[in-house]
Amino acid sequence: MAKSFLLIFTLLLLQLNAGAQYPNILIGTQRTPNEPSICIDPRNPGRMVVGVNIDTYYTSDDEGLTWNEARLFSNAYGVWGDPCIVVDTLGYFYFFHLSNPPGPAWIDQIVCQRSEDYGISWTDGTGIGFAGTKAQDKEWAVVNPFNNHIYVTWTQFDEYGSANPADSTIIRFSKSADHGLTFSEPVRLNKVAGDCIDSDNTVEGAVPAVGPEGQIYVSWSGPEGIVFDRSFDGGETWLDNDIFVTDQPGGWDFTIPGIYRANGMPVTCCDLSNGPNRGTIYINWSDQRNGTDDTDVWLVKSTDQGLTWSQPVRVNDDKPGKHQFFTWMTIDQSNGRLWFVFYDRREHEDTNTDVYVAYSADGGETFFNLKVSEEPFVPTSNIFFGDYTSIAAVDGIVRPVWTRLHENQLSMWTALLNDVIPVVKEPDPDAPLAGLKAVPNPFNTAAAVSFRLRDDDFVSLDLYDLMGRKLATLIDHQFLTAGKYVEYLNLQSLGIPAGVYMLRLISPVGQSSYKIVFSG
Repeated sequence: MAKSFLLIFTLLLLQLNAGAQYPNILIGTQRTPNEPSICIDPRNPGRMVVGVNIDTYYTSDDEGLTWNEARLFSNAYGVWGDPCIVVDTLGYFYFFHLSNPPGPAWIDQIVCQRSEDYGISWTDGTGIGFAGTKAQDKEWAVVNPFNNHIYVTWTQFDEYGSANPADSTIIRFSKSADHGLTFSEPVRLNKVAGDCIDSDNTVEGAVPAVGPEGQIYVSWSGPEGIVFDRSFDGGETWLDNDIFVTDQPGGWDFTIPGIYRANGMPVTCCDLSNGPNRGTIYINWSDQRNGTDDTDVWLVKSTDQGLTWSQPVRVNDDKPGKHQFFTWMTIDQSNGRLWFVFYDRREHEDTNTDVYVAYSADGGETFFNLKVSEEPFVPTSNIFFGDYTSIAAVDGIVRPVWTRLHENQLSMWTALLNDVIPVVKEPDPDAPLAGLKAVPNPFNTAAAVSFRLRDDDFVSLDLYDLMGRKLATLIDHQFLTAGKYVEYLNLQSLGIPAGVYMLRLISPVGQSSYKIVFSG
């Protein structure tokens, strides 16, 4: 027993010294996983499903602490990657993917499979958009939470990879009003077709979103940059002309050293919360407008249902000259907070790669970046890395998911990140709120927690576990005069077990977090 505890405690110390913001959880390694899609059930946020290329999925019922692995099969349509996982208000999960049916056909339609028992079993699937020999690629879906209708958009190629100018790509849309059993006849959305080369002039990256009155919004990349379309009647009619959102200098298809292929295709989300930004539409993407050695993550927004768009703002907050790529975005609809995940090389001069999360609590006006991967990895360009990452956020539970490619091995990871502990940068000595620390650290009974106030103010000091649950309050919104303060924290007397915890100090002028290790 003592040896077991010593091992656990040693691992906790290694985690602390590694500088990780949040615990990293290995989801799986089998069958070279990449291109994750994660979905959290709003009815039960402890339940999560992750789908990955080509036919693997994982389930967790403990907020992502542990994961079960299984394979997805479809006798009629086959399974060929580009996973997209969504959930409806009944708790039914849907797995969208490309097809690979028996015989010579390949990606000849989009497939939707449904599970009513949280991934234990799935329907054999419904085919969407079959059009003879034309290829149906890169789908994404969203559930309308007001009526459980499902909307899916994707790219159709006359002939995938063709350079013939007579061949083109279009964006298609279909919907289901019966929980994925049947889908409507697809309609074309884009007015300007793309080529079939699967590069900058191909129309790609259509991700739909739902507005607060059931509007359907979608944007994509192509020869005109990023454009937008919308429907106010459940997808029956669309705009006569697409709305231009922004240019995408360098195109959506670009090169990142060490990556097999990379893209900056857009992600569209809409705020359905009851917060001040309800109804705002956001589009997130990456491009190389600042040079081929400086890929950045960008965001625009519209507050008038997509008629007009803001100027692009940069989400990553590092100095210029480094790569940030494969971004994905979500909105926690309980509070309207924006969350982003992307790969990041700001700390390295080579292809060492970290994973960062960014969030915005003010509708995309300002962003805070934090590193969530415990260690960097070094990818290799001769192994397919996938085309996207994923992130989900429900009621303050935030789970980014990413592919790690290191020493020629692919693996799938998440981080236990919760909204209630907004980690901030270390304040400078002249900041109004500074110097939060605990001595000793690690400690086995009690520690002295100290901090300094420059001015008189109201202060709160709380203890959280790494899942974001508040365990104790040392100072509860108390008015303190300027000066240095010391509070004694005795976790043994509070009955708190050994482990790694976070102290959070907050006042109207600033906040700070500090990790502590209690050996018990």
